[in-house]
Amino acid sequence: MSAIDDLPPLSDVIRRHELSARKSLGQNFLLDLNLTSRIARAAAPLEGATIVEIGPGPGGLTRALLAQGVKRVIAVERDERAIPALEEISQHYPGRLTIVNADAMTFDPRQHLNGERAKIVANLPYNIATVLLIDWLSAEPWPPWYDMMVLMFQREVAERIVARENDEAYGRLGVLSNWRAETKILFDIAPGAFVPPPKVTSSVVRLIPRVAPEPCDRRMLERVAAAAFGQRRKMLRQSLKSLSVDPALLAAAAGVDPTRRAETIPVSGFVAMARELTNMQSAKTKMP
Repeated sequence: MSAIDDLPPLSDVIRRHELSARKSLGQNFLLDLNLTSRIARAAAPLEGATIVEIGPGPGGLTRALLAQGVKRVIAVERDERAIPALEEISQHYPGRLTIVNADAMTFDPRQHLNGERAKIVANLPYNIATVLLIDWLSAEPWPPWYDMMVLMFQREVAERIVARENDEAYGRLGVLSNWRAETKILFDIAPGAFVPPPKVTSSVVRLIPRVAPEPCDRRMLERVAAAAFGQRRKMLRQSLKSLSVDPALLAAAAGVDPTRRAETIPVSGFVAMARELTNMQSAKTKMP
């Protein structure tokens, strides 16, 4: 019996179902149910909430979420070996756990939400974590189908997510993340808490979608950020040449000094340049 429910300890579950972690699936199991409960509480309020969890594995975080009183967890697990362990949790919490054996890279949770808003809470597999986050931040229409994300990443990735101008980790991911969400690193988890232990420290990050981000075309914002940070050591008047417009005119029209470098430009500056790029390309299209 565990500290949070009447189910067996996770170490027993893993041994009984022969759930050795697979590197190819980015698996590192978090067995400390006190830590999984801490992650769950970071997504509060949980009472009556619907949760989408990616990569539950043996179900440590799943159990913590259900024990905290969520209405329902939609657990998306690619590894068929973990399904029997998750089914045991489903039997313990009847009607509250939906198990989906699918690849999170192609799965759309909205088909299970019936129009409800959800929270995404997950110890993400490291090998797909950034790709999934970008996909969720790129959701259209906006605001998205979720109202909070509480996700675990490698510490290095977490720092890139929350980074702002003049931070060493600031880049394209920081621009997109902080344009569309309020971001915060909540706490770190040491490698020794996992089986097998990863080589890096992990961090739990909370992202709350902004109801009304500064208006601009997301694709244009991504293009400007990619160009600017693609040559981050160069001034904007040089790095933005790949956009096929006069970079000095683009920056000046957006109220940004073209002699500055990408890492010194706030998110609002990138948004302004994205809007001006849209205007310039629209004007080009209308030319006879």
